Amino acid sequence: MAFHFERPAGFRHESGQNALFTLAGESRTFSIASAPYEAHLTVATRMRDSVFKRTLKTAQPGLKIEIDGPDGIMTLHEDAARPAVFLAGGIGITPFLAMARDAAHRKLAHRIVLVYANRRPQDAAFLDELRGLRARNPNYRLVDLFSEPPAGWKGETGFIRRDLLERHLPDLRTPVYYFAGPPAMATAMQSMLGEMGIADADMRSEEFYGY
Repeated sequence: MAFHFERPAGFRHESGQNALFTLAGESRTFSIASAPYEAHLTVATRMRDSVFKRTLKTAQPGLKIEIDGPDGIMTLHEDAARPAVFLAGGIGITPFLAMARDAAHRKLAHRIVLVYANRRPQDAAFLDELRGLRARNPNYRLVDLFSEPPAGWKGETGFIRRDLLERHLPDLRTPVYYFAGPPAMATAMQSMLGEMGIADADMRSEEFYGY
C-alpha cells in the first residue's frame, strides 16, 4: 500500500532519501517514494500485522504523524558522465521511483538503468509507472525480471546476477551502483559488486528491515 502525507512546512528532501515516521508510539524508517517537486510525501510498504501498519491501513484523512528527516545518502551522484545503475528488490523500489521521477522531471543527462527483481509481475509495485517513464526520459532503461515469470514472458528471469548486468551494461566499471531491498538481497548485491571489482565508494545502498 502507498500512503500520501501533506508535506510539512519547510520540509525539503533529495530524491532517494528517507525519513523516520512515528505513529501510535512506534517508529519506522521509510524511503520517500515521491520526488522533491511533488506537493506531498509518499511512502509505500508491504503490509504486515503490526500496530503501526494496522493504524496506517485504517487511517482517515486528518491523521497526524510525526516525521523526522530527511536522512540517507541514496541520492543521485553529480557527475552525469557516469551512468547510474539501480538494483531493486521488491519494495526496495521506493527510493529509485523517486529518483527516476525526478530525473525525468528535471531532464537530467544521467544515463539510468533500473534493474527491478520480483517474484511475479503482480508483486512489482509501481511497475506500470516505471515502464511508462521510458517515454518521458530517453536516458532511462528498465530491466524487469521475475523469478516466477508469467506464461509467455520473453524478458529476464531469475535474480539479479553478474551475467545479467553484463548483457545490459556496456561497461561494468563506469557506473555508480545503487541497491535497496531486504538485508539478504543487499548483502548479496554488495558481494556481487565487490567480486566485479566495483569500489565501495561507487556503491550506495539501503536495507529494508521487516518492511
